[in-house]
Amino acid sequence: MKRLRNPRTGIEQGDVTVFSDFENGGEMWTGSGPRVRRKAVTFGEAYASPPAVHVSVSLWDMDTSAAIRAELVAENITCHGFDIVFRTWADSRAARLRAAWLAIGELPHADDWDVD
Repeated sequence: MKRLRNPRTGIEQGDVTVFSDFENGGEMWTGSGPRVRRKAVTFGEAYASPPAVHVSVSLWDMDTSAAIRAELVAENITCHGFDIVFRTWADSRAARLRAAWLAIGELPHADDWDVD
């Protein structure tokens, strides 16, 4: 559990296209074996500490002639942003993917002191 102090709670959300490979024959659509695609997300305002980030699929366009194997995660979470990471492997074919995200965390406050 991440404990937050009010009124310092920041919540931000978005929806981003991670890739669209079917139009141009990209490797997620035409390749095989392990493949990965990253999409950097920058927050509109920096958090005081790295927030909790949740990602989910908002558009999923996959070929169903083979098993659908995929992983969608948030990585490299900082106060300023994070990476949405999609992975697939073997003979799975992904045409396109859009991901929704939600970040919840503590915001900086004017009364914060930085004492070293």
